[in-house]
Order: sequence, then C-alpha cells, then structure tokens
Amino acid sequence: MNRAEIMAGWLPETATPKVSAEHFAPSNIALCKYWGKRDTELNLPVNASLSVSLDQLGSRTRVEPIESVSDEVWLNGMRQPADSRFASRVSAFIDLFRSRHPELAFRVHSVNNIPTAAGLASSASGFAALTKALDDAFGLGLSPTQQSVAARLGSGSACRSLFDGFVEWQMGVREDGLDSHGVRLEQTWPGLCIGLLKVDESEKSVDSRAGMQRTKETAHLYQSWPLQAAADLSRLQQAIETRDFALLGSVAEQNALSMHATMIASWPPLLYWQPGSVAAMQKVWRLRAEGLAVYFTMDAGPNLKLLFEAASRPALEAQFPGLEIVQPFGV
Repeated sequence: MNRAEIMAGWLPETATPKVSAEHFAPSNIALCKYWGKRDTELNLPVNASLSVSLDQLGSRTRVEPIESVSDEVWLNGMRQPADSRFASRVSAFIDLFRSRHPELAFRVHSVNNIPTAAGLASSASGFAALTKALDDAFGLGLSPTQQSVAARLGSGSACRSLFDGFVEWQMGVREDGLDSHGVRLEQTWPGLCIGLLKVDESEKSVDSRAGMQRTKETAHLYQSWPLQAAADLSRLQQAIETRDFALLGSVAEQNALSMHATMIASWPPLLYWQPGSVAAMQKVWRLRAEGLAVYFTMDAGPNLKLLFEAASRPALEAQFPGLEIVQPFGV
C-alpha cells in the first residue's frame, strides 16, 4: 500500500476545498529518538519514540485555493522555487488530499519561529500544521489519530507535533501503518525546562531522511539501536510517571549520544556536530559534575537542547547567555 491509497480511504468522492484555513503546530524534541525507517514509502519507524512539544515554538501554516496551474509555496515570507526540495515536498503532500481533483492548486504560507532544517524539528511542525490546515480546507473532519497518520506521511516526526506535552509515537505492526501514530501522554511536568542552545542555524548538508538511510545501510552499530531505543523508551515512561528528573535526563542524553554514535559509524561518516557542539557538551558535563542538574539531547543537527528544572534556570541562564527557554507545562 502506498501513501495515496492510505489517504484515498479517508477522502469522500466530492472532496473539494471549501475554505482557506490556517493552523499552528508545535515543534517537538525527542527524548527517545526516531532514527531509521522500516518502510520508506509510509515513513514507518524502526522503533517507537517519545517527545515533548515546545509549546509556542513551531510553525503556522495557511492554505488557500488559487486559480493557477501549480501551487505557490511560501516559507518565512519568501516564495520558494517550484523545483526546490521544500516546495516539491509540500506539493507532493497536498497531492494526497487532492487526488480526486488533481487540477486544484493552492497557495501555502508557512512561517517557522524556529530555525528551518537545522536540527530543531521544523519539518515536523510544518507538516503537522499543513495537515491540520488541509483537513479544514477540505472539510474532512479527520480524527486526531488520522491526522497524525496523515502528517507522518509528510514527515515522520510530524505525527508527534499534532499534540501538546509528552507524546509517544507508537511504531505499530500493520503493513499499512494505520497503527503507527502519535499518542499524547496524560502526565504533565510543571517546571520542566528545555533550553535551546543554538550552535549553528544553517541548513544541514545531509537531511534526516538521507542520514537515516545511510546509517541503516552502512553502520553495523545500527543493529543494536532498536534494542537501545526500546529500553530507553520504557525508562523514560517510568521517569515521567514518577517525575524522576535524573532518570529522565540521563536516559535522554544517552539515547541521543547512542543515535549519533550509529551515525558516526556509518560510511561515509555522518557527523552533525560542530566544534561548538562538543564544547557545549563538555560544559554540560562539567556543570553536572559540579552539582548542577542539567542534561542535553540532540537531534540530527549541531544544536543542543538542555534539560533542567525551573530551580536551575537562573544558573543556566548565567552559564549560557541568550539561551532560549521553553517550559511546556508552565511553572
């Protein structure tokens, strides 16, 4: 089964865009990472993952029908060339919704208030917001679970950005992927802080999709990754249930480093770190040795996300001037 067939089952025969629509979706930071696909067509993951959403940091996307032979795609106020990677992905995703009316064209305006393609999950929030907007524009009324499955077809981790708070992406077992989607956890964690430490905001040279494939095909270390991720997911669920911050931070940090280890072991080596990334890691380790409860995680990019609690916020702001801090669950 392919992506178009999945969506076709949810589209009424008369599905046409009724209105313009606009939605916001938050970015998310994975505490247990998704790295590797068991099905590249449907973006089905090798392992389950768990994330926390970044509240008001993410993407706002508006779609509107236009009289044109092709889509117009705008990103952060700039029109994207039709043959650019971003515009091509957006149009291909819209194709899933207009399969019964391929003559329709849209103007898409997407604005990220986080760096694009720098390892801060802008793709996840972008496709989640686009999914919500298209669902409204076509009047489909998809359930949150169906929206999560649809968003996953555009960008795997987008299935987690449909929800706030802690979200588990259940890997599922079905070949059609209908059981592979995000599920919001009931638990909250007031006072949990995420600090965005931006080392390099430029677009990464190897995107996550290509990086995953390279790692899976060439790194022997990757064979242990699904077992590591499964164990880490269980321990993170325990940490969230009991609000054990030391357990949450240590598991998230080890999970991130384990993922990056598989990348480095691929060929050619895949190293997203910059010298500033390593310097920041070493600083976090030094601060923790001195008694400051802070950990880090990293996605496929050079930027770190610091994990700490509200009581440590003044000390971290002093150590990392300009640190952007999010408290997803408030104080």
